Amino acid sequence: MFDNLSFKLDRAFKTLKGTGKITEINVATTVKEIRRALIDADVNYKVAKEVTDKIKEEALGRDVLIAVSPGQLLVKITQEELTQLMGGAKEEINLKGDPSVVLISGLQGSGKTTFSGKLGTYLKKQGRQVLLVACDIYRPAAIEQLKTLGEQIGIEVYAEPGNQNALEIASNAIEYAKKSGKKTVIVDTAGRLAVDEVMMDEISALKQSLNPSETLFVVDSMTGQDAVNTAKTFDERLDFDGVVLTKLDGDSRGGAAISIRHVVNKPIKFISTGEKMENLDLFYPDRMAQRILGMGDVVSLVEKAQQSFDEDEAKRLNAKIRKNQFDFDDFLSQLDQIKKMGNIKDLLGMIPGMGKAIKGLDIDDESFIPIEAIIRSMTPDERGNPSIIDGSRRRRIAKGSGRTIQEVNNLMKQFADMRKMMKQMNKMGGAQKALGALGGNMRRR
Repeated sequence: MFDNLSFKLDRAFKTLKGTGKITEINVATTVKEIRRALIDADVNYKVAKEVTDKIKEEALGRDVLIAVSPGQLLVKITQEELTQLMGGAKEEINLKGDPSVVLISGLQGSGKTTFSGKLGTYLKKQGRQVLLVACDIYRPAAIEQLKTLGEQIGIEVYAEPGNQNALEIASNAIEYAKKSGKKTVIVDTAGRLAVDEVMMDEISALKQSLNPSETLFVVDSMTGQDAVNTAKTFDERLDFDGVVLTKLDGDSRGGAAISIRHVVNKPIKFISTGEKMENLDLFYPDRMAQRILGMGDVVSLVEKAQQSFDEDEAKRLNAKIRKNQFDFDDFLSQLDQIKKMGNIKDLLGMIPGMGKAIKGLDIDDESFIPIEAIIRSMTPDERGNPSIIDGSRRRRIAKGSGRTIQEVNNLMKQFADMRKMMKQMNKMGGAQKALGALGGNMRRR
């Protein structure tokens, strides 16, 4: 979402000339370009002007340290101001009460139901007993959608399909949660295609009746400034506690994510990408600012890895690597764990400097399909003992996977090279690097 903004900001910083100090003269053009980049990204004009004025004020006259260019210093100042613009620090969800009630609001199509499932998954991982409540009584199949998500993530869904009273359904759900020991109730409410009085009256009545510990406004970040305006309208009626930005992996300009905090004065609490139930993250303003400026986000990348990789599986794998017994079944297992971490291009963008390198490249989970097809066309014996795969077996595997014999040969060669590298480097942690290299080589093909 922020690719174009990152590119334009990088270009703006390169216009800063001179050494020693940032002066009114050498900063004017750069600040103008930063403002233009923010406006082009659909950031509210007043917000863009305010933040660039702060950047200019902060930068003027500041001494440039040895080995730090004015451009580098301005990047740091811009990162600090963007961080403050988006909230300064992360804010956790408030889960007080027994049960704690989380009320989900937003327009139809913003991703409320999907987010409800993701939030349930997020809280379940923390050991909380969660109940999802289907209070969208208007949209066809909304209840069934939530039930399907509930089955997928192993969380109970409370619904009264014949009841057209959302207030009654929610109240009954809370009583059920108390009896069944559920500690958190997530209420998925109805939305409309646009703000209307019926919707606002219903969601306001729900909040007044339920007295939730947390009211979240879910907004589709791809709708740009419309998202900011809608958030403002909802906040005036609901006084919600925080914002959830969905579809952050889309190709819109991203201005809503930057300016919504400033306009409604409410924190962004979660960001959501993709349809997978695991793809939900707390919002860290400092990390988002770093990513926008092309600095990467290694901390989030490490956290995703820690959440996705099973410790027992890692120990088992390490033992096999040390004995040089790593096989294709192990490799498939590692691919599955990598895919659980989220969108591949998004993950690569968290590595400093990679944002520019992968700009315009089509990288996603489907990049692994050729590798998986080849491996799954092998017999169990072949996956466990790759050395038995001779020419005739390779031809059969190529035919069975729908890939070329050259692709099979490339995978076999790279796998063999990787095992040699693992044997030489496993004491230095080089096995994981080798594994990553193999995946990277195959994706480029």
